[in-house]
Amino acid sequence: MSDFSPEWLDLRESADARARNHDIASAVAARFALRSELSVLDLGAGTGANLRATSPLLPQRQFWTLADRDPTLLEAGKAKLIQWADRHEADGEVLVLIKGNQRITVRFRVADLARETQALLDEKPQLVTASAFFDLTSEDYIRMLAKAVTEAKAAFYATLTYNGLQKWTPHRPADNQITAAFHRHQMRDKGFGPAAGPLAASELIDQFRINGNVVLDGESPWRLERGDRMLIHELIRGHAVAVSEIGGVDEKVIVNWVNVSRTGAFVGHTDVFAVPS
Repeated sequence: MSDFSPEWLDLRESADARARNHDIASAVAARFALRSELSVLDLGAGTGANLRATSPLLPQRQFWTLADRDPTLLEAGKAKLIQWADRHEADGEVLVLIKGNQRITVRFRVADLARETQALLDEKPQLVTASAFFDLTSEDYIRMLAKAVTEAKAAFYATLTYNGLQKWTPHRPADNQITAAFHRHQMRDKGFGPAAGPLAASELIDQFRINGNVVLDGESPWRLERGDRMLIHELIRGHAVAVSEIGGVDEKVIVNWVNVSRTGAFVGHTDVFAVPS
C-alpha cells in the first residue's frame, strides 16, 4: 500500500518471517503438495515480501500477480526479487525467477484494490494471499472478498493481520491509553471505507466461515527484543504520530511515552488459511 515506504517494509520483513505461524504454513504446504503448478494473487503486495516467504510452501511452478496501488513499491519489489532469486529472466512486463528448483513467473499490477479486486479475481487465481494488509481494509471489503474468493473456488492465505494485542517492555501506565488512541487512528478510512483495524483478523475468520469455507487460524505475533531496536523505535515513532493526529491524548503524555527506553515489544497478529469445503 502507498502509505508505507520501502524502508519500513524492509525493516519489518525479518520480524514478519519469524512471526509466521508454522502450523498454518504447514497446512498451506500440505494443501498444494500434489500440484505441479499454482496461480497466486497477492493483494497489497508491496515489495514482494509475501512472495519471498510463501513461495517455498508452494509447487515447483508458480504464477504470481503482485497487486498494489503504489507503483514505487512494486518497482522496488522487482529489484528485491531479482536480488533474492538465484537467477532471473525478464520478458517484457513479466519477470521469471529461478529459486532452487522452483520457477516463479511474476506479473506486477498497479491497481486500486478498493475498486479492482473483483477484476483481479476474475482472472481465476487458485490461491489469494496477502500479508499485513487487511487491518487497512474495511469490514465491507472483507465481506466482499470472502464471498468473491469463495465463488472463485480459490484458497485464501492471509498472514500477519494485526489483531489489537500489544505489550511493551518495560510497561508504563500510559501504554493502554496510547494503544487505544492508536486503534482509533487505525480505524480511519485508508481508502476502503472505515478500516477494520484490530477487528480485521476476526472478521476474516467469520466471513470465510459464513461463506462455507474450512478455516484454520493461528497466532503470529511479533516478539521483539533488543536486537530489533530499530523496528521498536519505528513502531514507537509511528504510534506517536498516529496518536498526535487523532487527538485526545495530552501532548506531554505522548512525549513522556516516546522517551521511555524500550527493550521489547509484543505485537499480536493472526494468520488465516481458508479452503472451500
